[in-house]
Amino acid sequence: MHSGHRLLILPITMSQKKVYLAVDLGAGSGRVLAGEFDGTRIELHELNRFENTPIQLPSGWHWNIPALYQSILEGLKRAAYTYGERAISIGIDTWGVDYGLFDKDGRMLGLPYQYRDSRTDGMMEATFAKVPKQEIYDRTGVQFMFFNSIFQLLSDVENKNPALDAAEDILFIPDLLGYWLTGNKTQERSFASTTQLYNPTLKNWDYELIEKCGLPKKLFKTISDPGSLLGDLRESVAKATGLTHTKVITVAGHDTASAVAAVPSKDPTPAFLSSGTWSLMGLELPAPIINEQSFKDAFANEIGINNTVRFLKNICGLWLIQESRRDWLANGQDVPYAQMASLALEAEPFRSFINPDDPRFIEAGNMPKKIQEFCHETGQPIPETKGEIIRCIYESLALRYSQVWQSLMQHVDRAPTTLHIVGGGCQDNLLNQFAANAIGVKVAACPVEATGLGNIMAQMLADGVIADVAEGRQIILNSSLVEIFKPADQVPWAEAKARFSKLTK
Repeated sequence: MHSGHRLLILPITMSQKKVYLAVDLGAGSGRVLAGEFDGTRIELHELNRFENTPIQLPSGWHWNIPALYQSILEGLKRAAYTYGERAISIGIDTWGVDYGLFDKDGRMLGLPYQYRDSRTDGMMEATFAKVPKQEIYDRTGVQFMFFNSIFQLLSDVENKNPALDAAEDILFIPDLLGYWLTGNKTQERSFASTTQLYNPTLKNWDYELIEKCGLPKKLFKTISDPGSLLGDLRESVAKATGLTHTKVITVAGHDTASAVAAVPSKDPTPAFLSSGTWSLMGLELPAPIINEQSFKDAFANEIGINNTVRFLKNICGLWLIQESRRDWLANGQDVPYAQMASLALEAEPFRSFINPDDPRFIEAGNMPKKIQEFCHETGQPIPETKGEIIRCIYESLALRYSQVWQSLMQHVDRAPTTLHIVGGGCQDNLLNQFAANAIGVKVAACPVEATGLGNIMAQMLADGVIADVAEGRQIILNSSLVEIFKPADQVPWAEAKARFSKLTK
């Protein structure tokens, strides 16, 4: 009796910390993370990391969702073994736009397509024949990308995909996995807003647009918000994983929405750059901006946590570096990421630039050669050494960031004084410094694990351990090491910007 009493009055120990599990799936890999919360900080632990490899079938490129699901269950098993009943909840975020179709009995009708599959070829034009481009933008406020869900669904209609006729539900990837875990279906708001079928002004599906496109209206159901309860684990899942008391929470299901939720800023409208394979630059705003100028500048309005709007633009990101490295590696020359900065710094500055968003750089393969060809075509010195190529990429990216920043600032009354860089790319100190130099504002880099932390924050809101996003951001700030980069070398960068703008006209 006495020993039990003594246990009650011990201070908080490791074993009493609450744990939240984040399933974070990117287009190349996925992982299951555990976030231990001690009241002021979150400590992250990776439980399982796995590849996400699309598979080519006769019908086209698909995601291997069953394999991903198995890898998630493996991560949850490890969570049960390590944390037991301390694991409070699970949240799932993934890449955008893709979906699965389900029949009235809850069976999945074929494997979800991968967004780069060629079935969307010609679908933009087919859609604009039904609904003018301007009208789609006015209704949805979303940037036109060939792989958006609207064009994928239209290809299902045009190609008479029988799954569409039999479907009772459309479940986007986080909702699909949540359904397999719980047996409950939902359509989460941040993800819905990336489909180009959601109207941010109405805060609901744009049923008129859905009908005009000839899509089945019945598929689009009630939308849920990040931080709501999806349900308990199915009995079979609880048994298979050992997680008997863990709930599933609907978080900001689109990974960029989760990453932006984790921007550790006190600014009411923070400026962010989510840096990885893609760079997404934008502002977090209280309401959408949909007008002639935002249409012309191709800005998207995507929904974040608490119905905030991510007013942003997609820019090619570290894909150029990743692909160059892959090419060198294939030719037996390994250039570790850690060496790249020093190679770049040995090269002459501002020698030649590329437009990172030139369509030739979208496809994989032979990136150094494509960069050389671009420089040749535009009458610039051709980068020959690896250092010259890396420097050309970094400087060009920073100059492109500066361009997008300029056009962003035209849409707001007050320019932010700091750009928050989050995600894996925020570890790239040279790019961070170049970004500060090119834009002329202070750069704050952190957290690397923004997506996982934003996912965990939504779960903590649902659990009631934090009162609001501001408190969550303070905890993330306590949990991360912020690196600050101040603008330098303003004169040469200003000259470079003038050259770059001629090149990208």
